[in-house]
Amino acid sequence: MGARNKLKKVLSPTSHAAEPEPAMADDELMDELMAQLDSRDQTVQKESATVLSEIQEASQSPPAPQPEQPKKDRKARYQARQARKVATLMEQQGEGDAENAARIEQETKAEEAAINAVCEQLGLEMHEINPDGHCLFSAIADQLSLLGLLPSPKATYATARHAAADYIAAHPDDFIPFLPSAFGEDAPGAGDAGLMTPEQFQKYCHDIRSTGAWGGEPEILALARVYDVPIHVVQGGAPPIVVHDPAGAPNDPYDKNAKAVRISFHRRMYGLGEHYNSLRPKSMTSKLSDKIDDLLNR
Repeated sequence: MGARNKLKKVLSPTSHAAEPEPAMADDELMDELMAQLDSRDQTVQKESATVLSEIQEASQSPPAPQPEQPKKDRKARYQARQARKVATLMEQQGEGDAENAARIEQETKAEEAAINAVCEQLGLEMHEINPDGHCLFSAIADQLSLLGLLPSPKATYATARHAAADYIAAHPDDFIPFLPSAFGEDAPGAGDAGLMTPEQFQKYCHDIRSTGAWGGEPEILALARVYDVPIHVVQGGAPPIVVHDPAGAPNDPYDKNAKAVRISFHRRMYGLGEHYNSLRPKSMTSKLSDKIDDLLNR
C-alpha cells in the first residue's frame, strides 16, 4: 500500500542536511488512512488500522539518539498530534465494537425468550439440530419421523433435500417467480423481471439436492406439499408462528392437537446466521421438571 511507504518517510528521522518533509504530505497521508478505515473492504481497513497503529507506537517509543535539534521540531509536533488522533480513533472503534456486541447479545436473548414463550404455550421443547448447513432439512425430517410420515432410517436431511429439490424441479412455474437471478436481478444473465433463467433454475435444484446449500421458504413450501402437512415455523419476530399450509388453507397455529411439522427459526441464537431446530412435544420428564419449578417459585 502506498500509505505504508509514506509512513516510512513520516517516521524516518530528520537530518540537518535534508529538507524537512512538508506537513501537507503528512496531512494527506493521515487523511488517506482515515478514509480507508471507513472502507467496506476489510483488507483495506485492516491494513490502514495497522499503519495507524504503527504511527501511534512510533510516536510513543523512545526516539533514537539524534543530533541535537531545535526544541520545536515541526515534524515532531505533527506526529504527536496525529498520535493523539490515532489513540482517539482506536478508542472510538473499540467502543463501537463493544456497543455492537451488546446489541447482538440483547437481540439474541430477546429472540430466545420469544421462541421459548411460544414453546411453553404449545407444550413444546427444542430439539437442537446440528448447525451444518443442512439444519432446515434435518429439522423437518425429525418432525416427519415423529408424525409417522417418514420411517426413522430415512428421516435424514438427504431424504428431505431430495424431496424438496424434486418437487421444485417438477413445478417450476410455482417457484421461479420467487427465485431471483443467481447473479442479481439486474445482471446480464437474468431472465424476464430479473428471475432465474432455466439453466440457473436447474443449478438451483441441483444445489438443493446435492450440496450443503441453505434452504428457506421455497423448500419449506415444497416439503409441506410433498408430505401434505402444514409446517409451522416459530420465530422471534412477527408473526410468532409462520404457517406454510400445502393447500393454502387457514389454520390455527396455536392448536396443540393439530397435525403439523413444528420447527423454530433462529436469526441470532447460534451466531452462525440463520438456523432451524425441531420442536418436539415435551417429554414427561420435562413436564415434571416444569411442575417442580413452578412449585418452588411460588
